[in-house]
Amino acid sequence: MTKTHIEHPEDSILTGDLSFFDALSTTSHVSMKMDGMSLVWGTNPNNGRFFVCTKSAFNKKKDKKCYTHDDIFAHFGHQVEVVDILSHCLKYLPRTDNIYWGDWLGFGRTDVMTQNTLTYAFPEKIEQKLVIAPHTQVHLTQDGLFCNAVCKPLTETFTNSSIIKWVQPVVDKVYVDNDPVIINQDAISFLTDKEASLAKQSINKLIKSGQSLTDDVLTAILGCNQLANLYQLVIEMKEELMDSFIIIDAPDAYLPNGDYTRFGEGFVMDNVWGTYKLVNRFEFAHANFNHGYSK
Repeated sequence: MTKTHIEHPEDSILTGDLSFFDALSTTSHVSMKMDGMSLVWGTNPNNGRFFVCTKSAFNKKKDKKCYTHDDIFAHFGHQVEVVDILSHCLKYLPRTDNIYWGDWLGFGRTDVMTQNTLTYAFPEKIEQKLVIAPHTQVHLTQDGLFCNAVCKPLTETFTNSSIIKWVQPVVDKVYVDNDPVIINQDAISFLTDKEASLAKQSINKLIKSGQSLTDDVLTAILGCNQLANLYQLVIEMKEELMDSFIIIDAPDAYLPNGDYTRFGEGFVMDNVWGTYKLVNRFEFAHANFNHGYSK
């Protein structure tokens, strides 16, 4: 299953899945999320042809993978910027037998770029033409369907060329908490999948409006004070984890109001217990909601 949507750990516990507490003390791969346009590229094993595409490469109903410039105009002709980006990617991306997923950050020849919500400031002017942050390798299963692909965090380090600057910050996970969390699940009224979906919508509306998620507010949404307390506990543990990260080779990131953010768009943590999106929701997510769209 493609990881086009990854849960916040505090949202993941709403239905009673407490795997995040095990994930905290497990060896993990942590990568920094970059705020760009989703870009998928590589060789389609179904036909042996190289393609470029947006995240719509995983679309179940309409195949928008672009093998030629004509394909780009046919699928994305109504989006001038996307046509320009994909045309350059089709021309310049190195051919590979693999399939990769990443973020398009912008055209180079500058040290500052803004693709979506965040503005990135690099320590020096980027001389390359294209700036891309790869983050995932895509593996097709036996059915050959992209919508059923298995996506795994990228552990490969790409080498910069004269044309492409690859942005791959390194994140060291150093959080240590040896005290086990004891949770009396019998005292908590967890939600059904449908109830959790509605609760997450309500929480996102509050974040968008800038309202704090107090115990009273969360209890009103979740219908259980103990679940609200657990939700707050997971947020606190997530933020302690993020504070412990050592981040290397990441450009400085700034919110639309000009404030510096150490955490950028956030992180993805992946281990045997699951994959989690670690985001400061009252910093990046609030800005992202009000800047145009939610990821």
